[in-house]
Amino acid sequence: MKLTKLTFTAFLLFAFTIVHAQDEMMKELDSVPKGKELASAAFKGLQVCNMQSTKLPAKKEFYFLVSHRFGDLKNGINNFFGLDNALTKIGGIYGVTDWLSLGVSRHTYQKTYELAAKYRLANQQINGFPFTIVGYNTMDINSELKKDLYPGLKFNNRLAFTTQLLVSRKFTNSFSAELAGIFVHKNLYDALLDQKNVYLVGAGTRYKIAKRLSINLEYAARVNLPDDTKSIYHDPLTVGLDIETGGHVFQLVFSNSQPMNDVAIFSNAGGNWGKGSLYFGFNMYRVF
Repeated sequence: MKLTKLTFTAFLLFAFTIVHAQDEMMKELDSVPKGKELASAAFKGLQVCNMQSTKLPAKKEFYFLVSHRFGDLKNGINNFFGLDNALTKIGGIYGVTDWLSLGVSRHTYQKTYELAAKYRLANQQINGFPFTIVGYNTMDINSELKKDLYPGLKFNNRLAFTTQLLVSRKFTNSFSAELAGIFVHKNLYDALLDQKNVYLVGAGTRYKIAKRLSINLEYAARVNLPDDTKSIYHDPLTVGLDIETGGHVFQLVFSNSQPMNDVAIFSNAGGNWGKGSLYFGFNMYRVF
């Protein structure tokens, strides 16, 4: 599989961010108390942008989530710069323990219900284990499918899944990075345009530019595309801005994926950054 210009540009951006953080990293490592955990979370938000971060709610914390992705910006004033064609996600996430959270959300895209479980496997420690490792699983239920259009439709056909392994490291108080192995499985799919199973390798970064502001970047590359694929979809690439306020984190994002359920983010990103086909939106979490 040839390396596209977009892929090359994305990895250059990651490399530039990492190099830019090195000097600060060396200065701050000396000031971290030895024997203590370097950071409780490499990311302030539960998501990098679209992709999950390694942050979890604390025990008995409840997060209320509202996300929007507006329509394609390249259509300009015809759809009022995307405001006429918004998708919405609304949901809740509960910290069962400090290492396990459960979530449920409803998406306007395909009238999808998404169930999620997130669990911490290891914590980053100073002079100890160098990474935070988190597992993440989702199950989608597509409630838009109708039996009058699909006479043989079974409940199992409505289901799709993701399994993700997230590995992050907080290098400094300002810079964090994450790698992700992602697997997507669909019980029902269009064989001409889509795949039953999709494997991806993802990466995300966060760089703090002010006390309550950070710039986030994420990209995931599909690694098992057949050479003769006719897919209309692209590798998901998203840039975001985290704004921390008293009770929540507000995230502004520009992405080539309008849907916000993980299955669609990683396998059905329809926008093309190279052609200006982007979706603006936001994620808003409120902690209770």
